[in-house]
This record gives sequence, C-alpha cells and structure tokens, in this order.
Amino acid sequence: MTNRLGIASDHAGLELKKVLVAELEKRNLSVREFGTTTNDSCDYPDFAHAVGKAIENGEIDQAILVCGTGVGMSIAANRHPAVRAVVCSEPLSARMSRQHNDANILCLGARVIGAGTAIDILEAFLEAAFEGGRHASRVAKINLA
Repeated sequence: MTNRLGIASDHAGLELKKVLVAELEKRNLSVREFGTTTNDSCDYPDFAHAVGKAIENGEIDQAILVCGTGVGMSIAANRHPAVRAVVCSEPLSARMSRQHNDANILCLGARVIGAGTAIDILEAFLEAAFEGGRHASRVAKINLA
C-alpha cells in the first residue's frame, strides 16, 4: 500500500470522492486533496493534470480520480508519461492493473458504480502490488518516448 496518495474529482464525482476519502481515513491513510471541493461545474482535465504533475514530480505515488464515467479523467491523466491510469468498474480489473500493469492512478465513474462497489475497487487497487518479472518489460514498452 502506498504512503503518498492523492485524490481528485470534478463536480460529477464529488460525492463519491467524499465517500472514498472517509474510507481512506478509516484505514488511517492520509490523502492529499487536489479538488474539487464544491458542486460547481468544473473541468476534469484541470484536476487530472494536477494529479499527473504530482506523480511526475514524485509528490505522490498513487491517486484516485473520480468523474462521471472515469474515462475523461483517465484520458487526461494518461497524457503524463509517468502516469498509468486505469478506469475500473469492478475489483478484478483494479487488482490486475496493479499486478500486471503497475497502474498508479485509479479512475472511477460516479455515474457508473455505487459507493459499495467503489470501495471494493479501491481496496483491490490499494492492496495489490506490481509483480514485476515478465510484466516489467511490458510496462517498459508503454511510453513511446
């Protein structure tokens, strides 16, 4: 499990983000908040890029991003070379993305999954570890530059 965790959402993901923050606090994990903190309409790329930069700068190790579907956040976050963001709607994909792909950002869709499922996905993501080995050479081939 990571020591340096970030979390962000747009307005569509705000309520689910609050649930996830409460769950992380119950597990005694500290989380760096990247926004948003209001229901006012906002642009998901702003938050995804702030988190992506924090990953690149070594300020955080992993993050959770929440928007309506998780897709927009993942697209924006994956523009950062150090980021491997995945959208997951069930725990198996979250676990496998960590074990085989060394994913470092979990993206969730607040309009796609409920809070209970989101917590199960979060748990699978945080408790899994990259297996390395044959997967390491594959992960090394992801970035083009």
